[in-house]
Amino acid sequence: MPYFLEIGNLNGLIYLLIAIMFGPAIILAIIGAAVFKKHKKAAKVLFILAAIYVIVSLGICGRMMA
Repeated sequence: MPYFLEIGNLNGLIYLLIAIMFGPAIILAIIGAAVFKKHKKAAKVLFILAAIYVIVSLGICGRMMA
């Protein structure tokens, strides 16, 4: 069983950064899709927040990965 953060193998750190970059945005988009029929304005706000989160996180985490 490979360990994710063993010495010389930092694949787990890459997976963690990708989860931080896209995880909350995916959750916000799923919640927005769930409430879209009843509350269209709230769903639009959630979609916009998800898009802004992806843009900001790709800038910050992408800079850390480069």
